[in-house]
Order: sequence, then structure tokens, then C-alpha cells
Amino acid sequence: MLEAIRRAISFLRQKQILHKLGVVVSVTVIGIACYVLYHMLRGIDVDEVVEAIKRTEPRQIALAALFVAAGYFTLTFYDWFAVRAIGHSEVPYRVNALAAFTSYSIGHNVGASVFTGGAVRYRIYSAWGLNAIDVAKICFLAGLTFWLGNAAVLGLGIAYHPEAAAAIDQLPPWLNRLAAFAIIAALVAYVVWVWTQPRRVGRGPWTVELPGGPLTLLQIAIGIVDLGFCALAMYVLVPDEPNLGFVVIAVIFVSATLLGFASHSPGGLGVFDAAMLVGLWQMDREELLAGMLLFRVLYYIAPFVISVILLTLREVILGTRMKRLRRAAPGLNAEPAREAAYVRERGDTGA
Repeated sequence: MLEAIRRAISFLRQKQILHKLGVVVSVTVIGIACYVLYHMLRGIDVDEVVEAIKRTEPRQIALAALFVAAGYFTLTFYDWFAVRAIGHSEVPYRVNALAAFTSYSIGHNVGASVFTGGAVRYRIYSAWGLNAIDVAKICFLAGLTFWLGNAAVLGLGIAYHPEAAAAIDQLPPWLNRLAAFAIIAALVAYVVWVWTQPRRVGRGPWTVELPGGPLTLLQIAIGIVDLGFCALAMYVLVPDEPNLGFVVIAVIFVSATLLGFASHSPGGLGVFDAAMLVGLWQMDREELLAGMLLFRVLYYIAPFVISVILLTLREVILGTRMKRLRRAAPGLNAEPAREAAYVRERGDTGA
């Protein structure tokens, strides 16, 4: 059975069917989202949205910012876990934190986070001797943590409150609950599968050993905590009335986030917003839009600006040290000099 699945996937890759299918799915999701968003935003009073933003209490914004910061802090453990899982425990946490924070915040805003985030990670981890294959493995394991966390949150959340997902997918609650139980069952089966014996995916140098059972549970916990903080930030910013409860907001938020991720649009722009407006149709649209705009500022724009500043400062510092090294040893080529500067100074720069 597994061999048949591998052959099918190999055939689809050779014919580039998976790539074409991914493009079709992305375009379809974005098209539907734009159509829904256009109809949802008709009649919106921009002045009321601005007033709703002004009425938001500073305490709410500060609390949401705190939850966003906690979410990004949790994100750093995606890389910390992945780097150690591939056997590079010599890389300190501060490097993992820099790589995770900058790659995710830039990837969230630019879009195509697999490529943009991977490029940022490679720029940072290559200074510690990791090559492109190592970085690809880190991206894979970090992504696995993300999807395991999403599966756990959606499975448990929808099983508890299937009506929340029904607001977005328009399916009957009983069918959503059935799908949630299927997600939970698949998650349990995966944990059992990796717990029984070492499992590997990929071929040759691209082979990745999957984390075992206990480490997989840690992955799931990291993903749940990350998504929980993000959902709390949104929960604080949405209108108080009607009070739908945190679980409902969390399920709709995670569902909207996944749709935005599937679209590959920068920050899920348009797709995430349309899903939130559809899922939280009971709320005042102007007030909900105000909360979503504030969330975008806190979760997307502010971290993006901070990341650009951090990476710029890092490059300036490393560039300066490279020039000093070249002046001290003029015979060195540019690239070896850069590598030498990295090796000598990495403990001070976080590179």
C-alpha cells in the first residue's frame, strides 16, 4: 500500500501535476475569497471602522500585543526543536530564535513562506556550517510541527463545537464532528506509528528521521501553544458582543489561517479576512474589521519591521567585521573571509 502511494506521488511529481494542482487550488481559493469579500464589504462605512479602532481600549491592544509576542516566542521553539532533531545541538537557542522569528515574520508578509522563510533561514544557519539540505530538513520539521498543532487544535475544537466550523465550510455540524474525529484518529495513528520504531522519509541525503513518539507529543504541544496564543490575540480584539466564546473564535481563526496559508497570498490577505467575516457573521462588521486590522498590525506589520531591522543590523555588523578581517589578511578571498568572520564572531552576533 505504501509503495503504491510512493509510486503515485512520484508519477505526479514527474508530470508536475502536484505543482499545477497547487496553483489551481491557490487561484481558486483567492478567487472565491475575493468574491466573498466584495459582497461582505459592500455597504461598509469606513468612518465607522476608524471610529471602532479609536474606541478600542489601550488595555485590549496591549494584551493582544502580549499574546502575539508570546506566540512568536513559541515559534522560536519550532526551529529549536527542528535543529536538534537533525543533530545540530551546537547551534544555540538565540540563533534558532533569530532564524525562526525573522523567517516566519518575513514569510508571513511576503508570501510563499516555504521559499522566503527558507532563504532567511539559510542566510542565518549557513554561518554555523549548515548546508541547504540541513535547512530544508529544518523547514520540513518546523512545518510538521505547525501542521500537527493545527490538526490537534482543529480536531479537538471542532469535535467540541462543530457549529464553529460549519459557519465557514457550510457543512452540517454532524459531518464536521465526524471529520474532527477522523482528524484526531489520524493524529493518534501518526503518534503510534512513529512511537513503535524509527521512521524515515525522503531518500539519500534528503532523508529525514521523524521524531519519535514522545518528541512528537512535544511537537504537538508546541503547535497548540503557538496557535492558542495567536487565537487569544484575536479573541481580545474582536467585538465583545455577541460573546461566542474562545473555542468558537479559535476554530474559526485557525480555519481562516489555514485557508490563507493555502492561498499563498501575502499574510493570507483577502482569504483570511473573508473567512473571518463569514465565520463571525453574527458580529458587527465594522467592529470586526477594526479588530482584524489591529491584529494585522500587531501580528504581521510590526514583526516584519522588527525583522527587517534585525537582519539589516546583522548584515551591517558582519559586513564590517568581514572588511576588518580582509584588511588584516588581504590574501583571503571574499567568501572565505566572510566565512572566517562568521566563525570568529558568531558567538557575539547571534549568527
